[in-house]
Amino acid sequence: NSIWVSTDHDEIEKVAKQFGAQVHRRSPEVSQDSSTSLEAIREFLNHHHEVDIVGNIQATSPCLHPSDLIKVADLIQKEGFDSVFSVVRRHQFRWSEVKKGENKMTEPQNLNPAKRYRRQDWPGELYENGSFYFAKRHLIEKGYLQGGKMAYYEMRAEHSVDIDIDIDWPIAEQRVLSFGYFGKEPLKEVKLLVCSIDGCLTNGRIYVTEDQKEMVSYDYRDIVGIDLLKKRGIEVRLISERDCSKTLSAMKLGCIAKVSATNKLQVLEDWKKGMGLSWKEVAYLGNEESDVECLKKAGMSGVPADACAVTQKAAGYICKSNGGCGAVREFAEHIFLLLEKVNSARKQ
Repeated sequence: NSIWVSTDHDEIEKVAKQFGAQVHRRSPEVSQDSSTSLEAIREFLNHHHEVDIVGNIQATSPCLHPSDLIKVADLIQKEGFDSVFSVVRRHQFRWSEVKKGENKMTEPQNLNPAKRYRRQDWPGELYENGSFYFAKRHLIEKGYLQGGKMAYYEMRAEHSVDIDIDIDWPIAEQRVLSFGYFGKEPLKEVKLLVCSIDGCLTNGRIYVTEDQKEMVSYDYRDIVGIDLLKKRGIEVRLISERDCSKTLSAMKLGCIAKVSATNKLQVLEDWKKGMGLSWKEVAYLGNEESDVECLKKAGMSGVPADACAVTQKAAGYICKSNGGCGAVREFAEHIFLLLEKVNSARKQ
């Protein structure tokens, strides 16, 4: 019935409200590093007596789909369960742990080594995946997220992604592009990438010689990225607020460019209209405040790692590379992953 973000952080509150969520301000007592989700939920319920059922959705599980949540809510509201939690089926053989210094052997936990079967012939076991926990109010008030008449909800393995440590991030990014939920509107192929020149294609620095000639530097990897995009049939166009036509001529990129652009959004809209595209088919890479509205409109948006804070908030993807240091190539590969998602959806 309502979506809330529980936080003690001003910036998280701002972003949550921007995307339509309501905000519960956590107290310092339940905002410690050692605080649990259950403690935060119980505090929330103390301030919201109208709530009868809580669905605790974990932010570390980015492949969750609405259809799963609807089915789980029905289990509680229509079938009378007190709590429902998410699980995933694993096909992993377990062995007992032998601690260093102990004089004993390991023992099989869920298999017979003498009759070892193939994993694909074994139904496997159910494990909590931490994606969500639904429970009625009376259980949570007693200190439980699981209890009473319980049921598990088995999620598909490809949707079961849990981010715990740094190395989980690249795996999660790949999974989201392949199996994530992108809304009811079908995905579209990116057909136009518009890239801000200063701070994206270059590092934003301008070198001036003694005879007052300007020089900039760029990364060859970004040039390769532009070439790869073109080979995939994606139009690449460049934009800049300053007149850098001589620089572009020297780089020989073969891209349509608009320099001295006082209104980047208008330029972007004119290009989109001229090519007969929807916003879903447009990607934009920017790094300055003048790029914010373009980033918000584009179906796919990105910024270099060193972009200003306001553009990072507006972008859908933040590169690990700085401007002029491979950000264009990185964003190109991000677009290629989306294209794989589109092709996969078509095959299905």
